[in-house]
Amino acid sequence: MSTVQGAGVVVTGAGGGIGAALARRFTAEGARVVVNDLDPGRTKAVAEEIGAIAVAGDASAIVDEAREALGGTVDVWCANAGLASPGDAFADEEVWAAAWDVNVMAHVRAARALLPDWLERGSGRFVSTVSAAGLLTMVGAAPYSVSKHGAYAFAEWLSLTYRHRGVKVHAICPQGVRTDMLTAAGSAGELVLAPTAIEPEDVADSLSDAIESDRFLVLPHPEVADYYRARATDPERWLGNMNHLQRKWEGAGA
Repeated sequence: MSTVQGAGVVVTGAGGGIGAALARRFTAEGARVVVNDLDPGRTKAVAEEIGAIAVAGDASAIVDEAREALGGTVDVWCANAGLASPGDAFADEEVWAAAWDVNVMAHVRAARALLPDWLERGSGRFVSTVSAAGLLTMVGAAPYSVSKHGAYAFAEWLSLTYRHRGVKVHAICPQGVRTDMLTAAGSAGELVLAPTAIEPEDVADSLSDAIESDRFLVLPHPEVADYYRARATDPERWLGNMNHLQRKWEGAGA
């Protein structure tokens, strides 16, 4: 990622998994990186490992502190912090609210804080870790699926609205990745995601390629493009196939 050499980069949710892999990759490519996570211990451990700056706390509220830590300018913001929220339509209101707050509103709040400076200088890069669930859906996880659709929609809106003013946007949409979030997906994750799960470093590689080619949609699992196309062109068939997965999951004792 020669494009990011010397850039000030913030990666939220970087105490492990995809976030830590992104932070490592940006650092290796010469960026100045802020590692953010809710867990101070994990934040510090990753930052010390890669020679980055640790800024623990809620991803929605650390823009100013991260900007100051980077000397006044954030060039790349990776909105990676996410919440795996299983449950159906009957999930508690608190579950729905938390999923929306972390998976969507944290991105909105960060963009609000970053855009004035980016638009004034004509450059900035917003990276949204969405998940293939944001393009497709996920059985057994209504709050997660709906909020990730929202995250994708916001990234898309940012790109179409500000690309002519120098703001670059990337939406990362992997399927299963071998992280704690995959474990949290439970039996649905085992059925749908685990068989083709990749390593967090593979996601970092895909983002690197997307940045170099200035590509919005980042698909670490290339087959997701075919699923997305099928969903758009033949929704009845796609919904039938997904319902087959749902019934298979229920039959397995979900």
